[in-house]
Amino acid sequence: MKDQEIATFGGAYDGVMRMERLAQFCVDTRFEDLPPALVVQARRHILDTFGVTLAGAGSDVAKQARRVFEGEAGNTLVWGTSQRVGAAQAAMLNGIAAHALELDDTGGCDHSGAVVLPAVMAAVSMSERSVSETPVSGRELITAVVIGYEIGRRVLEACGSYSAHNGAGWHSTATCGVFGGAAASARILGLDAQQTLAALGIAGSFSGGLWAFIHDGSQSKKLHSGRAAEGGLLAARFAQQGITGPTKLFDDVWGGFLKTLAADTAVPEALDAELGHVWKLARCSIKPYAACRGTHSAIDALGLLLDQLQVSADQVESVQVSLCGFLQDMCGGQDINTLPAAQMSLRYALAARLVHGHCRLEAYDDEQRHHPRIAHWMSRIHLEVDPLLSEDGEPVVSLQTVDGRQASLCVEVPLGAPGNPLSDEALEEKFFSLAGRVMPRQRAEGLIEQLWRLEELESVRVLDRWLT
Repeated sequence: MKDQEIATFGGAYDGVMRMERLAQFCVDTRFEDLPPALVVQARRHILDTFGVTLAGAGSDVAKQARRVFEGEAGNTLVWGTSQRVGAAQAAMLNGIAAHALELDDTGGCDHSGAVVLPAVMAAVSMSERSVSETPVSGRELITAVVIGYEIGRRVLEACGSYSAHNGAGWHSTATCGVFGGAAASARILGLDAQQTLAALGIAGSFSGGLWAFIHDGSQSKKLHSGRAAEGGLLAARFAQQGITGPTKLFDDVWGGFLKTLAADTAVPEALDAELGHVWKLARCSIKPYAACRGTHSAIDALGLLLDQLQVSADQVESVQVSLCGFLQDMCGGQDINTLPAAQMSLRYALAARLVHGHCRLEAYDDEQRHHPRIAHWMSRIHLEVDPLLSEDGEPVVSLQTVDGRQASLCVEVPLGAPGNPLSDEALEEKFFSLAGRVMPRQRAEGLIEQLWRLEELESVRVLDRWLT
């Protein structure tokens, strides 16, 4: 049947057709199909993800996770360490490290980089087991990464959007990210369209991840990206061996993905709308601050208001934030006793901006979180839900000075977004500040040199020598 003939049946056939289109897209897309600007952005996101993962390798949660696999043999590198484990284990451990410090990119599945790149690099290690295998080039790596971002985001949009899906309690980095990991891994492993279709179906059964961590600042959020990377890789490897997955995964059927996880919000047509014409990576952001992306607009607004009124923190009387209910639920907490809790706190982000002058990773260290002035400012930062604000709307920040002046501002496009990107210089500064936590400057410089010319590399396995 032709696509238009299948579509007329509606219901069950629509989901199958869309899923088949996604699988064929994963197989057919070539590096030459990617717009030049998208290639540049992909390279920047890959560079950024490597940097945040290297720093994340030194985090408590990454170290704890690595201990689970101590003594287990394998050939795939855990970045920022000398440890080698099995490919699926490496995908998980690198995925955990990538998300450990809340500095990984956003706007995809949501945190696509932390899922897709660890899965892809683990797949690379599987695809080049012997000298007879064709090396994975930098161009092929970029293509696979773009495909992973594409599929992960499209599944999230099919759930009805970030705010709808996450607002229902699902953590989309895990629930939707696994599809991106599967798609990208399938591409690297050379799966055909039927195998890729199976990989996506299997990925649906590996989907999971809840926002329960938000209530006590637990570390489970950091595991979600790793679990999605591992699940995506395994889905592709199972499919490679002939294991099948459900083809009606996105149909309106009992047990279907959208029927189960997004029964009231599903937009199934988003799975393939303008596929190959509108690239989802193009909407993704690189984080300048070590906090939940939901806090970034307010951080920017506070800095701009301080400049506008020409005042220092000592001259501020109070800060009022008018925000939507979704952001209040996600980032309205005041617990800063743990790093995960502090990174999800809008109040702490603004207090850190006032006390430390920035919201870089250092501002979230234990000593900085317990600076005596932090509690003072957190008591003077007030959050108020505005029922008229959409769940995707950015907050309005109002600053009151001690001499009675007041100004308000809403930053619609936060720093790091495609419409307000970090400069190459700022991106490099972020990379060196993070990579420098686990490796000498000379090695970091060697790595970034390779990443800036990624599409020229004949084999991306050369990156391993710089990632230890």
